[in-house]
Amino acid sequence: MRRVAIDPAPLRQRDFRRLFIGQGVSFVGFQLTAVAVPVQVFSISRSSFWVGMLGLFGLAPLVIFGLWGGAVADAVDRRKLLLTASYTVWASTLALLAQALLGLDNLVLIFGLVMVQSAGFAVTSPTRNTIIPRLLPRALVPAANTLNFTVTNVGTVAGPLLAGVVVARPHGFAIAYSIDAVLFTVALYAAMRLPALPPVTASGRITRPGLAAVVDGLRFITTRPVLLMSFAVDIVAMVFAMPRALFPEVAETRFGGVSAVGWLFASIAIGAVVGGLSSGWIGRVRRQGVALTVAVAAWGVAVAAAGLARSLWLAVLLLAVAGAADLVSAVFRQTILQVYAPDEMRGRLQGVFIVVVAGGPRLGDLRAGATAAVTGATASWVAGGIACTVIVLLVTAVAPALRTYSARPPHSDPFP
Repeated sequence: MRRVAIDPAPLRQRDFRRLFIGQGVSFVGFQLTAVAVPVQVFSISRSSFWVGMLGLFGLAPLVIFGLWGGAVADAVDRRKLLLTASYTVWASTLALLAQALLGLDNLVLIFGLVMVQSAGFAVTSPTRNTIIPRLLPRALVPAANTLNFTVTNVGTVAGPLLAGVVVARPHGFAIAYSIDAVLFTVALYAAMRLPALPPVTASGRITRPGLAAVVDGLRFITTRPVLLMSFAVDIVAMVFAMPRALFPEVAETRFGGVSAVGWLFASIAIGAVVGGLSSGWIGRVRRQGVALTVAVAAWGVAVAAAGLARSLWLAVLLLAVAGAADLVSAVFRQTILQVYAPDEMRGRLQGVFIVVVAGGPRLGDLRAGATAAVTGATASWVAGGIACTVIVLLVTAVAPALRTYSARPPHSDPFP
């Protein structure tokens, strides 16, 4: 069982343990909001197109602040930056609560608040990820990433399932946003208790945040084919095969109403949790590039099959299989990035990572919603999954970087 079960060793480190608990608790509330917002938009507009547009409005601040925030994380105390960005996310949640309580039903306001929340998230996520290699030995980084991805997926199960119950009640949107605001205080406490994390570089020279620093980070990626390909396959997976913008419509037209939407939103995470709890083998994989490619291809196949399901439970099962594959690919992508980059570059590269990881699904929302408006939800869903698998296999067949990558870091790391 030790060879199969998830490795809890990183939790022995106190600061990482606090971050882990804070992230796990707050992510339940974050996912409540992630479900409540598109359901509220659909209830106002009655259109999957406008649900898909949430992805577009969230993308611009994600790209700008993800890249900028990563550069700042390489130049300032990462604890202070994490706290500042966390307060921004918290304020946007409180504003969503206020608009729901007032019954404004204003799409422009909701889209604006989503943009603010996206900007805050774009800074908190890469900053938190740059902290992990400063707290733990290199050998524990894959286990730490697995723990983090697993606990966030637990939240992605619990949050949508709770949202499916909450949003169907009177004042359900306000209840969802208020729960999110309360739970987020745990993440704030974890950030407050971190030690000071000033920037440290091998040369002793601190990079000034700005456009030049961002360009340096992007240039570093372009000279590392392994990193470039790991980003590319994730973009393909999320843009072509993320069906979540279709969940409100499919829940209502195929599976009987809003009560099914929570299960659809939770299903991918259910599989990811199961995959995470049985992830003891991940740390022993050396051909991480091959494993990443196989996982992304499996994601596309399972998503396409789920789009054909006529039973809610079959759709949930197939999406859970997709979620397990996505967990594996996410751990390998994050681990490759964290061990490949020196600490002085980690903020900028994590900024690019969050742009890809969070921006890809938003582009996927836009693609799915716009395509569904023309071809219908089923065609948009199934064709996207098939396209994902075909494109990823073709790209990795042509470009050998991932096929030949093994878990042997190309340089020494000055941190533990």
